[in-house]
Amino acid sequence: MGRRGRKRWLSVEDAYWKLILAGIGPIEAARRIGIARTTGFRWRAERGGVAPLRLVEADRHTRYLSSIERERLAVLRRDGLSMREISRQLGRSPSTISRELHRNMRRHDRGRYDAVLAHARSREKARRARAGRIGQDPVLRDLVQDKLTLDWSPEQISFWLRETHPQKKSWHVCHETIYQAVYWPRNSGLTRKLTTHLRTGRPLRKRRRRPDVRTPRFIVPATLIDHRPAVVEERSRLGDWEGDLIIGSKTRSAIGTLVERKSGYVLLLHLPDTHTAPEVNAALMATMSQLPAHLRHTLTWDQGSEMSGHDKIASLFGDGVFFAHPGKPWQRGSNENMNGLLRQYFPKHSDLSVHTAETLKAVAARLNDRPRKRLNWNTPTLVITTELGSRQETSVATTA
Repeated sequence: MGRRGRKRWLSVEDAYWKLILAGIGPIEAARRIGIARTTGFRWRAERGGVAPLRLVEADRHTRYLSSIERERLAVLRRDGLSMREISRQLGRSPSTISRELHRNMRRHDRGRYDAVLAHARSREKARRARAGRIGQDPVLRDLVQDKLTLDWSPEQISFWLRETHPQKKSWHVCHETIYQAVYWPRNSGLTRKLTTHLRTGRPLRKRRRRPDVRTPRFIVPATLIDHRPAVVEERSRLGDWEGDLIIGSKTRSAIGTLVERKSGYVLLLHLPDTHTAPEVNAALMATMSQLPAHLRHTLTWDQGSEMSGHDKIASLFGDGVFFAHPGKPWQRGSNENMNGLLRQYFPKHSDLSVHTAETLKAVAARLNDRPRKRLNWNTPTLVITTELGSRQETSVATTA
């Protein structure tokens, strides 16, 4: 008689599968419970990559009937209990019991409810791919596709559909529905190529994870953000700007970015050669001097060496130039968010010097003409032009 193999540790294997079901990678799951990655591979191979039924059932949401509940339902139905009495004993609503019997009984069952067959049928329906709302409506699909090709975000599209077509309730899809239609396009009628129009441009969705803490940058002796006027934090006036650089391949090229805090209006600085302090100062002077004085109150930048000559541009801003603390990019949140949006047009690890000033203006115009949620879905351009128009009207009335 041959030797028996090692005793199987069901508790350890269950712990491994629970981590897998929670979205943890197989290598990390093996490390956490202290087994070799080859052991985890063998467990997955033996089950065809499917977790044990006992764990899948335990992980099911309570809104769905479990196999045990279906067994009890079959027994109570054979005992001749009424629908409401069965629902009372199972702790479910009568409509849930009625739908279960209607969905998972067939004509050839001859009125007999088989719990095992019903559970298998329910699981098969849950696995079956179904066309979503976008895939079911060709007109809606074309509208969503057209907006995606214009680089609109799914959230912007979702709001636009509600505002433009208030009577078409079936078109009022949430942004997650659009994301799923793009990333899992099997039955949506869309294509995964549309992911290139999303801000991240990722062909696959990525789990969120905590970013590493950034190391402090070069400290510039200047006024810190702590001394910035409190009105800037309120976003109640136009003219408070946040700035930074987005860097190209091997840090050899860069584009300057400026974002107005209240409106989200963006200006891009053309830096064709280098991005040292003199070049950044010159680009700032050329761009900001074109704006009226009431649109130049403050500038907030990070502590990068490109701003070592900040004293030379301080005269452009009525309330001064301020600097965020090192390693705290959230203190310039508007600019950091805009830099993320710009990476859709200027990818990381690319040569940014190839872009002309005209290209930068076109990209800035596209972003400024997008509706923004925090502006009640108005565009930054509209906010700026409305403010300027009202100020001119006030000036004319005062003069008269």
